[in-house]
Amino acid sequence: MVVELSTGMIRGLGTVVVFVAFLGLTLWVFSSKRKTEFAEARLLPFADELQPDITDEIETRSTRP
Repeated sequence: MVVELSTGMIRGLGTVVVFVAFLGLTLWVFSSKRKTEFAEARLLPFADELQPDITDEIETRSTRP
């Protein structure tokens, strides 16, 4: 049995492949197993900002009147 691949058949198969990839990516993104990884990645744009060092303030404060 010989099947001729027409342009329509190739485009249809391409559409199916892209749709399956889309479904796989969607399931991967919304998977509950990845929640912590994506929570960390969400904060990456702010990772280069310097965080205030509060230990200096605590050490220099005096509790004596």
